[in-house]
Amino acid sequence: MKKRAMLGTIALALGLMAAPVGASAKERAMVWDQQWKTPSFISGSLFKGEGIDPEELVYRYMDQEKDMFRLGGQARERLALISKQTDELGHTVMRFEQRYQGIPVYGAVLAAHVKGGELSSLSGALIPNLDKRGVKKEKTIAVQEAEAIAEQDVIETITKERPEKEDGKPTRLIIYPSGEEARLAYEVNVRFLAPVPGNWMYIIDAGSGAVLNKWNQMDAAKPGTGPTVAGTSTVGVGRGVLGDQKYINTTYSSYYGYYYLQDNTRGSGIFTYDGRNRTTLPGSLWADIDNQFFASYDAAAVDAHYYAGVVYDYYKNVHGRLSYDGNNAAIRSTVHYGRGYNNAFWNGSQMVYGDGDGQTFLPLSGGIDVVAHELTHAVTDYTAGLVYQNESGAINEAMSDIFGTLVEFYANRNPDWEIGEDIYTPGIAGDALRSMSDPAKYGDPDHYSKRYTGTQDNGGVHTNSGIVNKAAYLLSQGGTHYGVSVTGIGRDKMGKIFYRALVYYLTPTSNFSQLRAACVQAAADLYGAASQEVNSVKQAFNAVGVY
Repeated sequence: MKKRAMLGTIALALGLMAAPVGASAKERAMVWDQQWKTPSFISGSLFKGEGIDPEELVYRYMDQEKDMFRLGGQARERLALISKQTDELGHTVMRFEQRYQGIPVYGAVLAAHVKGGELSSLSGALIPNLDKRGVKKEKTIAVQEAEAIAEQDVIETITKERPEKEDGKPTRLIIYPSGEEARLAYEVNVRFLAPVPGNWMYIIDAGSGAVLNKWNQMDAAKPGTGPTVAGTSTVGVGRGVLGDQKYINTTYSSYYGYYYLQDNTRGSGIFTYDGRNRTTLPGSLWADIDNQFFASYDAAAVDAHYYAGVVYDYYKNVHGRLSYDGNNAAIRSTVHYGRGYNNAFWNGSQMVYGDGDGQTFLPLSGGIDVVAHELTHAVTDYTAGLVYQNESGAINEAMSDIFGTLVEFYANRNPDWEIGEDIYTPGIAGDALRSMSDPAKYGDPDHYSKRYTGTQDNGGVHTNSGIVNKAAYLLSQGGTHYGVSVTGIGRDKMGKIFYRALVYYLTPTSNFSQLRAACVQAAADLYGAASQEVNSVKQAFNAVGVY
């Protein structure tokens, strides 16, 4: 949890285009990527082919529109199918990764929707004319050298000492677009807990060894493993950080004679661990002798365990999603991490909560919107995979704020449109980390014209999220902002639109204009192209200056 800012440039073009052979002559809505001068979002009746495999429909359309996409070859050779599923509306949703001579192009993912033999949308910016961008085919440094360069940079610029490394994502060779060029590079993940937590992503030039880019992807998640116990499911009772009583699902082990914070009733389980004020994870599975958790030391664990269950229930009951990965992954949390640690994060495997210093923060698991915020980062990682930098990173943060707030309303635990208010500055009444209803209250922009364009905080991911947060608030509650009136459609519909945009339309490098197009399309899918919901989405983004 932090606050701050970001950058981005985009243009939106809407209008009639010549209908391709095989497509009906409908208007196609388009968003153009300003840097690459290629479409980053297209919707409409794009291509029809009864009885043709949905994947083949995409390839045929891309080949037919080769002059627009300029991939430099047959689509089947340049786009590799990486996922395929059928959504609740009957759309076949596919994601393709752009490849160059078999090597993945960083961030270049295309999402495609097909229903009833018709290709209806494509989203995601692809990199054109790679053959003309001087990509070097040979690499002069090995994987191990790239990893060593990244680790040395961590020591010199971040930790000032050798960090305690953990397993991260495997290093992979990629094509990395850099300005007007494209370079052969390694994507290296350096993950560590001490002396400070970090989950850094590095792009290392495979020829020179230069660091082309780096950022802290602290809020990305992957399924973790850890100790569990065999036993009987039971229900315990305890008191949370704010003093409220909660009933929690536990497991009794007759072998050990203890009750454990292990909930076997949801997916592959919810597990809560005691970090014992150290920085080693996951710690010990929380154990109690009588299934009553009323000690002050228990409070952070009670809330982490209970609220993880609420978040699981929200995504399952409201969106039909089973845990953060959609496949019932276990949810693991560690409380009492470090001493006086003022943060909460995904370390890449699980949730981690500090106790706070008592002045800036209370134990962070005491905020239901904080728990839901962090778990939503994991949902994002398994769906759109939004890069945690610049505009895509700000969308990533905004999605976590939006669903953190919606979970708070779902649980009806003193809900509001503030973020982290329950555990932030306990000595100061009425403040919060951020506000969705009034981002400017805490110095965050509420309009695209006021966006942060510096480099701090990964290009302002926590600051510029305020622009999207304000749009989401207006879409739900309505109001007039910068002279634009928005008709509110309520929290439930707002949540369904943003969820559909996140899961089925956004791609790793989506920017604010692509988010607008994705939300418009999601609303059209759910409520009809001529619906009030679609008009309200357009009004909300107009009000914050995103087109």
